[in-house]
Amino acid sequence: MALKKGPSDLLGNSAWNAIAFAVAVLLNLAILPFVIYRLGLAAFGVAGLVTACVAPALMFSNALGLSTARELAQRLAPSDQGEARRFFATALALAMIVGGLIALTLCLAGAPLARLGFHLGGAAADDLNLAFALAGAGWLMQCLFAVFLSLFTARQDYRRIASISITGTLVTTLSMLLLIPLAPRASTFLGCQALGFTTNFLMAFGWSRRTIGEWLSRPALDRGALHALVKLGGWQFAAQSGALLAGQADRYLLGALLQPQFVGFYSVAQRLEEAVYIGVLKVGEILFPFFSTLQKEDDDRKADLLLRSSWILNVLAASALGGLIPVAGALLYRWTGAEVAAEAELVLVVLAISGILGSNANVFAFYLLSQGQSRYNALISLLTGIFTLVTSAFALPYFGWQAAGWSTCIGMIAQMITTVVLLRRTFRLSGLWSRLLHFVLIPLAVGITVALALRFEFGHAAFDHTPSWWYVISLYVASAAAVFVVAVVASQLGPHRAVCWRDLSAIVTRFLPLRAV
Repeated sequence: MALKKGPSDLLGNSAWNAIAFAVAVLLNLAILPFVIYRLGLAAFGVAGLVTACVAPALMFSNALGLSTARELAQRLAPSDQGEARRFFATALALAMIVGGLIALTLCLAGAPLARLGFHLGGAAADDLNLAFALAGAGWLMQCLFAVFLSLFTARQDYRRIASISITGTLVTTLSMLLLIPLAPRASTFLGCQALGFTTNFLMAFGWSRRTIGEWLSRPALDRGALHALVKLGGWQFAAQSGALLAGQADRYLLGALLQPQFVGFYSVAQRLEEAVYIGVLKVGEILFPFFSTLQKEDDDRKADLLLRSSWILNVLAASALGGLIPVAGALLYRWTGAEVAAEAELVLVVLAISGILGSNANVFAFYLLSQGQSRYNALISLLTGIFTLVTSAFALPYFGWQAAGWSTCIGMIAQMITTVVLLRRTFRLSGLWSRLLHFVLIPLAVGITVALALRFEFGHAAFDHTPSWWYVISLYVASAAAVFVVAVVASQLGPHRAVCWRDLSAIVTRFLPLRAV
């Protein structure tokens, strides 16, 4: 039952994660114009505000899922089955008790507080009570799903994780196509999402009973397991708090200061940027259970794996997000129409830049979590969130809604500085500055520079009619490829070029022959 994963296994896990996320992104982006057309920007903005109000609850469910996965990943041997069952039982009890209380609070208090804080009224907000009830129920399903998902995450079984994710996304998409035309309200949109979350939970529950049923246990609180989960999960909760501030600050302030349609404009731009950013994050997500198995390795080995993984993911992030910058206007025009493109183009460009900057800490965050050092993750996230929130509070009243996104860039710069300082404190190795510059900072700087140069050259075209998808896709692919090529060339100019080339060659060799993953 102990799982030792080699490089080929890790690449295969990344491929499954990427496939599942690609399916989710394509379906979500494909359905969004239909949703906006049927609901209208005002109702879509209200749905975005309800989602933002539910987002704080994710701090609990995400922290519980991650801490449970880490503890189970270290107890996969048959001799550890009893202890693993106690951790699972405790996590499930927490999800049911604490999660149930949080969901009940969302259902009862969410709508009154949202009406007060965001000045919501009119037809678009008539069904707020039902919207919060469905959103709260959907979150509770996510919370329970996180506990069962930890069983598969700990075993690095990303084939099943991908299957569950794809099925849930299909249920959500199909239900939107069927139900939103019948009841075009924000609550319908949120109810369809809740159906997808429920599907995920039921699949994870059923699959775990059939395949690893002997590792399951009824919900019960064990003092030792509770202490361990709370100790790690408490810091992760703080880290999630900072991430919440960084990710939702602009949306909260827009909702408080402006009309819901501006939240809708921002949500469209943010959804595109998040789709690409989280897609890259999903590729690297498999590093969390992998790093959890490296407890006995020396610091030089850990730092080597961390920085090499960072280079691969940073080049991927710079390419994928950088490709959005030149094509932002054309993509929004083709996808959602001229009005949204005119309002949201600059915001999408700024969010893409902030996403590239924010990629610096992704691999380090997985490493810290796997090593039980979540207090550093909390520090990084809280500083990022504070800088983001303070900048938004100053910028939005003076520069209008299109200033949204610049605060995220400021927050990500603060995150980058904090991450570099903490890396130096975590690994006191000679030559670390050189490796940080080569593996972490240069790929991100190259991505932003090349993407902005391409935008200056190609990104300001005026459209007399809707650009074709062929134009949009071709420009995105060409821009992403240009960033990738320049980043790889830049990696061959430094002292660690042989390592970068060897790792890149290993990836190409793994996937080009189209071997099964």
